[in-house]
Parts: sequence; C-alpha cells; structure tokens
Amino acid sequence: MNPLTQFPIVYEQKVAWGDMDAFGHVNNVMYYRYIESARIEYFDRLNVFDQDVLTVVASSQCKYLKPVFYPDVLHIGARVEEMRNSAIRMHYVLFSQQQQQIVADGEAVIVFVDKVAMKKALIPQQLRKIIIDLEATVHNDLKNT
Repeated sequence: MNPLTQFPIVYEQKVAWGDMDAFGHVNNVMYYRYIESARIEYFDRLNVFDQDVLTVVASSQCKYLKPVFYPDVLHIGARVEEMRNSAIRMHYVLFSQQQQQIVADGEAVIVFVDKVAMKKALIPQQLRKIIIDLEATVHNDLKNT
C-alpha cells in the first residue's frame, strides 16, 4: 500500500545538488524546508493566507530514517492529525522516489494568531470546516477532535 494515500496533500520536491552537505547527503536543515513547502501547499489549498489569522509554528520535529542523495524527488505527504481550539497538529512523511520508501517523518504544531492583536486566536469556523472536509477525502475523521 502506498503510504501517501493517507495524505490529502502530496507535495513534490526535487532534491537539488546544493541541498547536500559535506557528507554527501541532504543536510538535515533541508528537511524542514521541504516540510515547510508541503505545509504551505496545504495552507494554499485552505486559502489560509486570505483569513484574518496568521499561522505560527509552535514546535516541530523530524525523524531522519534514511539518508537522501542527489538526484532524487521526494513526495511529501501533509495532513492534520489533530485540531484543537487554536492549533492544529500536522504530520508529514517524506517518500523518496529513488529509494521507494519513507526516508523521514515529521510533525509540527501550528498555532493560529489574530492578525491585529497578535495573540492566539480560535481557528475560524469556516476554516475548521474546510480542514475537516479536506481530511475526509482520505478518510481522516477530524470531526471528533
């Protein structure tokens, strides 16, 4: 079974020669950039940047499972695992086309902030509905979170 079928957003990322470090594999910092690109793709689907809230990464982590080398294409799955009042917890997997396996696994907590007051804000109701509907396309039921 393809592990990416569980993710409503799959972002394609080409590995650049300059992404590698002195050890000849992709530098660990690049994984966070790749995850960020997948998160922005997810947020673009939600039109989150047209809302009255900002999104702030409160915490993030990445587990490096296998080294990645140039040339490669990564397919990065992004999904919401949990929705709270003012935050979401997102999950990411990075699948190597060259290796045909997951090479990294990540997670981030994203907090919603009012654009004017610059304080934590409730996730707007219409945005909650869009997230629930998007996640439902891959049978991820967020209605009870």
